[in-house]
Amino acid sequence: MDRAPGMSVRLKLTLSYAGFLMLAGVMLLAAVWVFLLRYVPNRAMLINPDDRPTNGVFPIRSALLEVFAPRAAAVLAFLLVFGLLGGWLLAGRMLAPLTRITEATRVATHGSLSHRIRLSGREDEFRELADAFDAMLERLEAHVAAQQRFAANASHELRTPLAISKALLDVARTDPPRDTGALIERLHTVNARAIDLTEALLLLSRADQRSFTQEPVDLSLLAEEATETLLPLAERRGVTLETTGDTTPTTGSPALLLQLTTNLVHNAIVHNLSEGGAVWVTTTARPGSVALTVENTGEQVTEELAATLTEPFQRGTERVHTDHAGNGLGLAIVKTITEAHEGTLTLTPRPGGGLRVTVQLPAAA
Repeated sequence: MDRAPGMSVRLKLTLSYAGFLMLAGVMLLAAVWVFLLRYVPNRAMLINPDDRPTNGVFPIRSALLEVFAPRAAAVLAFLLVFGLLGGWLLAGRMLAPLTRITEATRVATHGSLSHRIRLSGREDEFRELADAFDAMLERLEAHVAAQQRFAANASHELRTPLAISKALLDVARTDPPRDTGALIERLHTVNARAIDLTEALLLLSRADQRSFTQEPVDLSLLAEEATETLLPLAERRGVTLETTGDTTPTTGSPALLLQLTTNLVHNAIVHNLSEGGAVWVTTTARPGSVALTVENTGEQVTEELAATLTEPFQRGTERVHTDHAGNGLGLAIVKTITEAHEGTLTLTPRPGGGLRVTVQLPAAA
Protein backbone atom coordinates (compact mmCIF):
# COMPACT_ATOMS: atom_id res chain seq x y z
CA MET A 1 0.00 0.00 0.00
CA ASP A 2 1.35 3.41 -1.01
CA ARG A 3 1.28 5.92 1.83
CA ALA A 4 2.21 9.58 2.03
CA PRO A 5 5.46 10.19 3.96
CA GLY A 6 5.03 11.36 7.53
CA MET A 7 6.91 11.99 10.73
CA SER A 8 8.62 9.07 12.40
CA VAL A 9 7.32 7.70 15.67
CA ARG A 10 10.57 8.78 17.35
CA LEU A 11 10.06 12.39 16.25
CA LYS A 12 6.44 12.31 17.35
CA LEU A 13 7.42 11.00 20.77
CA THR A 14 10.20 13.62 21.02
CA LEU A 15 7.78 16.46 20.27
CA SER A 16 5.28 14.96 22.70
CA TYR A 17 7.87 14.77 25.49
CA ALA A 18 9.09 18.32 24.80
CA GLY A 19 5.56 19.69 24.53
CA PHE A 20 4.51 18.07 27.80
CA LEU A 21 7.64 19.40 29.53
CA MET A 22 6.99 22.91 28.19
CA LEU A 23 3.36 22.77 29.32
CA ALA A 24 4.40 21.62 32.78
CA GLY A 25 6.99 24.43 32.94
CA VAL A 26 4.50 27.07 31.88
CA MET A 27 1.97 25.86 34.43
CA LEU A 28 4.63 25.86 37.17
CA LEU A 29 5.81 29.37 36.33
CA ALA A 30 2.23 30.58 36.12
CA ALA A 31 1.49 29.09 39.53
CA VAL A 32 4.58 30.77 41.01
CA TRP A 33 3.61 34.08 39.51
CA VAL A 34 0.03 33.86 40.76
CA PHE A 35 1.15 33.08 44.30
CA LEU A 36 3.71 35.88 44.20
CA LEU A 37 1.08 38.38 43.14
CA ARG A 38 -1.11 37.38 46.05
CA TYR A 39 1.44 38.54 48.63
CA VAL A 40 3.18 41.36 46.78
CA PRO A 41 1.58 44.83 47.03
CA ASN A 42 1.11 46.91 43.95
CA ARG A 43 3.12 49.90 45.30
CA ALA A 44 5.25 50.66 48.36
CA MET A 45 6.56 53.79 50.09
CA LEU A 46 10.26 54.52 49.86
CA ILE A 47 11.96 54.79 53.26
CA ASN A 48 15.04 56.91 53.85
CA PRO A 49 18.02 55.84 55.92
CA ASP A 50 16.50 57.43 59.03
CA ASP A 51 13.53 55.07 58.78
CA ARG A 52 11.25 57.94 57.88
CA PRO A 53 8.94 57.64 54.91
CA THR A 54 9.45 59.90 51.99
CA ASN A 55 7.03 61.13 49.42
CA GLY A 56 8.27 58.61 46.74
CA VAL A 57 6.30 55.47 45.82
CA PHE A 58 8.02 52.38 44.31
CA PRO A 59 6.01 50.03 41.95
CA ILE A 60 6.97 46.64 43.40
CA ARG A 61 4.78 44.44 41.17
CA SER A 62 6.05 46.02 37.95
CA ALA A 63 9.64 45.67 39.05
CA LEU A 64 9.09 42.05 39.98
CA LEU A 65 7.60 41.36 36.58
CA GLU A 66 10.61 42.94 34.88
CA VAL A 67 12.91 40.64 36.84
CA PHE A 68 10.72 37.52 36.60
CA ALA A 69 9.83 37.57 32.91
CA PRO A 70 13.33 37.25 31.39
CA ARG A 71 14.27 34.49 33.80
CA ALA A 72 11.01 32.63 33.12
CA ALA A 73 11.67 32.88 29.39
CA ALA A 74 15.19 31.54 29.90
CA VAL A 75 13.81 28.63 31.93
CA LEU A 76 11.26 27.81 29.22
CA ALA A 77 13.95 27.94 26.54
CA PHE A 78 16.09 25.58 28.60
CA LEU A 79 13.13 23.25 29.11
CA LEU A 80 12.46 23.27 25.35
CA VAL A 81 16.04 22.34 24.45
CA PHE A 82 16.24 19.82 27.28
CA GLY A 83 12.88 18.30 26.32
CA LEU A 84 13.82 17.94 22.64
CA LEU A 85 17.24 16.45 23.33
CA GLY A 86 16.14 14.23 26.21
CA GLY A 87 12.98 13.21 24.39
CA TRP A 88 14.95 12.24 21.28
CA LEU A 89 17.36 10.09 23.29
CA LEU A 90 14.61 8.58 25.44
CA ALA A 91 12.39 7.81 22.43
CA GLY A 92 15.31 6.17 20.66
CA ARG A 93 16.03 4.00 23.66
CA MET A 94 12.38 3.04 24.07
CA LEU A 95 11.92 2.25 20.37
CA ALA A 96 15.14 0.26 19.96
CA PRO A 97 13.32 -3.10 20.38
CA LEU A 98 10.78 -2.03 17.76
CA THR A 99 13.62 -1.30 15.36
CA ARG A 100 14.97 -4.83 15.84
CA ILE A 101 11.51 -6.27 15.25
CA THR A 102 11.17 -4.21 12.05
CA GLU A 103 14.56 -5.41 10.80
CA ALA A 104 13.61 -9.02 11.53
CA THR A 105 10.36 -8.53 9.61
CA ARG A 106 12.27 -7.21 6.59
CA VAL A 107 14.61 -10.21 6.74
CA ALA A 108 11.64 -12.59 6.91
CA THR A 109 9.97 -10.96 3.90
CA HIS A 110 13.04 -11.84 1.84
CA GLY A 111 12.60 -15.52 2.66
CA SER A 112 14.97 -15.96 5.61
CA LEU A 113 12.74 -17.58 8.24
CA SER A 114 15.64 -18.80 10.39
CA HIS A 115 16.30 -15.31 11.80
CA ARG A 116 15.18 -14.73 15.40
CA ILE A 117 14.94 -11.51 17.42
CA ARG A 118 15.63 -13.06 20.84
CA LEU A 119 15.03 -9.80 22.66
CA SER A 120 16.60 -9.82 26.11
CA GLY A 121 15.46 -8.02 29.24
CA ARG A 122 12.48 -8.12 31.54
CA GLU A 123 8.96 -8.88 30.34
CA ASP A 124 7.10 -5.96 28.78
CA GLU A 125 4.99 -5.21 25.70
CA PHE A 126 7.98 -5.15 23.33
CA ARG A 127 9.31 -8.43 24.71
CA GLU A 128 5.90 -10.05 24.33
CA LEU A 129 5.72 -8.82 20.73
CA ALA A 130 9.24 -10.07 19.98
CA ASP A 131 8.58 -13.48 21.55
CA ALA A 132 5.30 -13.81 19.63
CA PHE A 133 7.11 -12.87 16.41
CA ASP A 134 9.85 -15.44 17.08
CA ALA A 135 7.23 -18.10 17.75
CA MET A 136 5.45 -17.19 14.51
CA LEU A 137 8.71 -17.43 12.55
CA GLU A 138 9.43 -20.80 14.13
CA ARG A 139 6.01 -22.13 13.14
CA LEU A 140 6.33 -20.71 9.63
CA GLU A 141 9.77 -22.23 9.19
CA ALA A 142 8.52 -25.62 10.34
CA HIS A 143 5.44 -25.33 8.11
CA VAL A 144 7.47 -24.37 5.04
CA ALA A 145 9.93 -27.19 5.70
CA ALA A 146 7.04 -29.64 6.06
CA GLN A 147 5.48 -28.38 2.84
CA GLN A 148 8.76 -28.76 0.99
CA ARG A 149 9.19 -32.31 2.28
CA PHE A 150 5.59 -33.04 1.39
CA ALA A 151 6.01 -31.70 -2.16
CA ALA A 152 9.21 -33.70 -2.65
CA ASN A 153 7.68 -36.89 -1.28
CA ALA A 154 4.47 -36.42 -3.28
CA SER A 155 6.48 -35.93 -6.46
CA HIS A 156 8.46 -39.08 -5.70
CA GLU A 157 5.32 -41.12 -4.94
CA LEU A 158 3.55 -39.92 -8.11
CA ARG A 159 6.63 -40.45 -10.25
CA THR A 160 6.81 -44.13 -9.34
CA PRO A 161 3.49 -45.25 -10.91
CA LEU A 162 4.07 -42.98 -13.89
CA ALA A 163 7.53 -44.48 -14.46
CA ILE A 164 6.09 -48.00 -14.18
CA SER A 165 3.34 -47.15 -16.67
CA LYS A 166 5.89 -45.73 -19.09
CA ALA A 167 8.05 -48.84 -18.80
CA LEU A 168 5.08 -51.13 -19.43
CA LEU A 169 4.01 -49.10 -22.47
CA ASP A 170 7.55 -49.17 -23.82
CA VAL A 171 7.56 -52.96 -23.47
CA ALA A 172 4.22 -53.19 -25.31
CA ARG A 173 5.49 -50.95 -28.11
CA THR A 174 8.77 -52.78 -28.62
CA ASP A 175 7.20 -56.25 -28.35
CA PRO A 176 3.81 -56.13 -30.12
CA PRO A 177 3.23 -59.94 -30.29
CA ARG A 178 3.41 -60.18 -26.50
CA ASP A 179 0.20 -61.05 -24.62
CA THR A 180 -1.37 -57.78 -23.60
CA GLY A 181 -3.79 -59.21 -21.02
CA ALA A 182 -1.30 -59.23 -18.15
CA LEU A 183 0.08 -55.90 -19.32
CA ILE A 184 -3.33 -54.26 -19.24
CA GLU A 185 -4.04 -55.72 -15.80
CA ARG A 186 -0.74 -54.37 -14.51
CA LEU A 187 -1.41 -50.96 -16.02
CA HIS A 188 -4.85 -50.94 -14.43
CA THR A 189 -3.35 -51.66 -11.00
CA VAL A 190 -0.68 -48.97 -11.35
CA ASN A 191 -3.21 -46.44 -12.61
CA ALA A 192 -5.59 -47.21 -9.74
CA ARG A 193 -2.78 -46.65 -7.27
CA ALA A 194 -1.97 -43.28 -8.85
CA ILE A 195 -5.65 -42.27 -8.69
CA ASP A 196 -5.89 -43.29 -5.04
CA LEU A 197 -2.78 -41.29 -4.23
CA THR A 198 -4.12 -38.22 -6.05
CA GLU A 199 -7.46 -38.43 -4.25
CA ALA A 200 -5.65 -38.76 -0.93
CA LEU A 201 -3.60 -35.66 -1.72
CA LEU A 202 -6.77 -33.73 -2.58
CA LEU A 203 -8.44 -34.88 0.64
CA LEU A 204 -5.39 -33.87 2.64
CA SER A 205 -5.41 -30.42 1.03
CA ARG A 206 -9.13 -29.98 1.66
CA ALA A 207 -8.83 -30.92 5.30
CA ASP A 208 -5.79 -28.66 5.75
CA GLN A 209 -7.71 -25.66 4.33
CA ARG A 210 -10.64 -26.34 6.70
CA SER A 211 -13.10 -25.58 3.91
CA PHE A 212 -16.03 -27.53 5.31
CA THR A 213 -19.32 -26.86 7.06
CA GLN A 214 -19.69 -27.60 10.76
CA GLU A 215 -22.50 -30.08 11.43
CA PRO A 216 -23.54 -32.25 14.41
CA VAL A 217 -21.77 -35.61 14.25
CA ASP A 218 -21.87 -38.71 16.46
CA LEU A 219 -18.51 -40.49 16.41
CA SER A 220 -20.06 -43.74 17.66
CA LEU A 221 -22.25 -43.93 14.55
CA LEU A 222 -19.26 -43.25 12.31
CA ALA A 223 -17.31 -46.00 14.09
CA GLU A 224 -20.12 -48.47 13.45
CA GLU A 225 -20.35 -47.47 9.79
CA ALA A 226 -16.59 -47.79 9.28
CA THR A 227 -16.40 -51.21 10.92
CA GLU A 228 -19.36 -52.50 8.89
CA THR A 229 -17.73 -51.29 5.69
CA LEU A 230 -14.37 -52.88 6.49
CA LEU A 231 -15.74 -56.08 8.02
CA PRO A 232 -15.21 -58.13 4.78
CA LEU A 233 -11.55 -57.04 4.69
CA ALA A 234 -11.14 -58.02 8.34
CA GLU A 235 -12.71 -61.43 7.74
CA ARG A 236 -10.43 -62.11 4.76
CA ARG A 237 -7.40 -61.31 6.88
CA GLY A 238 -8.62 -63.24 9.93
CA VAL A 239 -8.96 -60.14 12.13
CA THR A 240 -11.80 -59.78 14.62
CA LEU A 241 -13.49 -56.38 14.96
CA GLU A 242 -15.08 -55.16 18.18
CA THR A 243 -16.89 -51.83 18.55
CA THR A 244 -18.02 -50.48 21.90
CA GLY A 245 -18.53 -47.15 23.59
CA ASP A 246 -20.78 -44.23 24.41
CA THR A 247 -22.68 -41.78 22.30
CA THR A 248 -20.08 -39.14 21.40
CA PRO A 249 -21.63 -35.98 19.92
CA THR A 250 -19.29 -33.46 18.33
CA THR A 251 -19.37 -30.96 15.45
CA GLY A 252 -17.53 -31.00 12.16
CA SER A 253 -17.61 -32.49 8.70
CA PRO A 254 -19.36 -35.90 8.65
CA ALA A 255 -17.49 -36.90 5.46
CA LEU A 256 -14.06 -35.99 6.81
CA LEU A 257 -14.69 -37.57 10.21
CA LEU A 258 -15.92 -40.73 8.49
CA GLN A 259 -12.73 -40.74 6.41
CA LEU A 260 -10.73 -40.32 9.62
CA THR A 261 -12.49 -43.27 11.28
CA THR A 262 -12.22 -45.45 8.16
CA ASN A 263 -8.50 -44.75 7.83
CA LEU A 264 -7.87 -45.69 11.44
CA VAL A 265 -9.84 -48.94 11.25
CA HIS A 266 -8.30 -49.83 7.86
CA ASN A 267 -4.77 -49.28 9.18
CA ALA A 268 -5.57 -51.34 12.28
CA ILE A 269 -6.79 -54.25 10.10
CA VAL A 270 -4.01 -54.15 7.52
CA HIS A 271 -1.09 -53.65 9.91
CA ASN A 272 -2.00 -56.54 12.20
CA LEU A 273 -0.96 -60.06 12.97
CA SER A 274 -1.07 -62.58 10.12
CA GLU A 275 -3.26 -64.86 12.27
CA GLY A 276 -5.52 -64.22 15.23
CA GLY A 277 -5.40 -60.46 15.03
CA ALA A 278 -7.90 -58.17 16.71
CA VAL A 279 -9.08 -54.56 16.46
CA TRP A 280 -10.96 -52.69 19.19
CA VAL A 281 -12.84 -49.49 18.31
CA THR A 282 -14.05 -47.52 21.33
CA THR A 283 -15.83 -44.17 21.67
CA THR A 284 -15.79 -42.30 24.96
CA ALA A 285 -17.63 -39.21 26.17
CA ARG A 286 -15.63 -36.98 28.52
CA PRO A 287 -16.38 -33.62 30.16
CA GLY A 288 -16.03 -31.12 27.32
CA SER A 289 -14.63 -33.62 24.81
CA VAL A 290 -15.21 -36.91 23.03
CA ALA A 291 -12.65 -39.54 22.09
CA LEU A 292 -12.32 -42.24 19.45
CA THR A 293 -9.77 -44.96 20.21
CA VAL A 294 -8.68 -47.60 17.71
CA GLU A 295 -6.43 -50.31 19.12
CA ASN A 296 -4.96 -53.28 17.31
CA THR A 297 -2.63 -56.17 17.81
CA GLY A 298 0.42 -56.44 15.62
CA GLU A 299 4.19 -56.26 15.49
CA GLN A 300 6.06 -54.38 18.19
CA VAL A 301 6.14 -50.63 17.50
CA THR A 302 8.75 -48.39 19.11
CA GLU A 303 8.08 -44.93 20.48
CA GLU A 304 10.35 -43.45 17.80
CA LEU A 305 8.47 -45.16 14.97
CA ALA A 306 5.07 -44.21 16.39
CA ALA A 307 6.13 -40.56 16.49
CA THR A 308 6.86 -40.56 12.73
CA LEU A 309 3.82 -42.44 11.43
CA THR A 310 1.68 -39.30 11.11
CA GLU A 311 4.16 -37.68 8.72
CA PRO A 312 3.15 -37.87 5.05
CA PHE A 313 4.63 -40.86 3.20
CA GLN A 314 6.29 -42.18 6.38
CA ARG A 315 5.92 -45.95 6.82
CA GLY A 316 7.45 -48.49 9.11
CA THR A 317 9.63 -51.18 7.52
CA GLU A 318 7.00 -53.86 7.96
CA ARG A 319 4.42 -51.52 6.43
CA VAL A 320 6.21 -51.29 3.08
CA HIS A 321 6.66 -54.95 2.24
CA THR A 322 2.99 -55.95 2.36
CA ASP A 323 0.21 -56.25 -0.14
CA HIS A 324 -1.50 -53.30 1.55
CA ALA A 325 1.41 -50.91 1.80
CA GLY A 326 -0.93 -48.02 1.04
CA ASN A 327 0.10 -44.57 -0.11
CA GLY A 328 1.64 -43.42 3.17
CA LEU A 329 -1.05 -40.78 3.77
CA GLY A 330 -3.53 -42.65 5.99
CA LEU A 331 -2.40 -41.35 9.36
CA ALA A 332 -1.28 -38.04 7.84
CA ILE A 333 -4.87 -37.49 6.71
CA VAL A 334 -6.11 -38.51 10.16
CA LYS A 335 -3.77 -35.97 11.77
CA THR A 336 -4.82 -33.17 9.41
CA ILE A 337 -8.54 -33.85 9.86
CA THR A 338 -8.08 -33.97 13.64
CA GLU A 339 -6.26 -30.63 13.72
CA ALA A 340 -8.85 -29.10 11.39
CA HIS A 341 -11.50 -30.03 13.98
CA GLU A 342 -9.47 -28.51 16.84
CA GLY A 343 -8.65 -31.95 18.21
CA THR A 344 -5.59 -33.90 19.31
CA LEU A 345 -4.15 -37.14 17.95
CA THR A 346 -2.16 -39.52 20.16
CA LEU A 347 -0.27 -42.63 19.00
CA THR A 348 0.87 -45.04 21.71
CA PRO A 349 2.60 -48.41 21.18
CA ARG A 350 0.82 -51.29 22.93
CA PRO A 351 2.98 -53.28 25.36
CA GLY A 352 2.13 -56.56 23.62
CA GLY A 353 2.58 -55.18 20.12
CA GLY A 354 0.42 -53.10 17.84
CA LEU A 355 -0.73 -49.54 18.21
CA ARG A 356 -3.29 -47.52 20.13
CA VAL A 357 -4.54 -44.39 18.34
CA THR A 358 -6.76 -41.89 20.15
CA VAL A 359 -8.52 -38.94 18.56
CA GLN A 360 -9.92 -36.41 21.01
CA LEU A 361 -12.35 -33.74 19.72
CA PRO A 362 -14.36 -31.00 21.42
CA ALA A 363 -17.80 -32.17 22.51
CA ALA A 364 -20.88 -30.62 20.94
CA ALA A 365 -22.42 -27.80 22.97
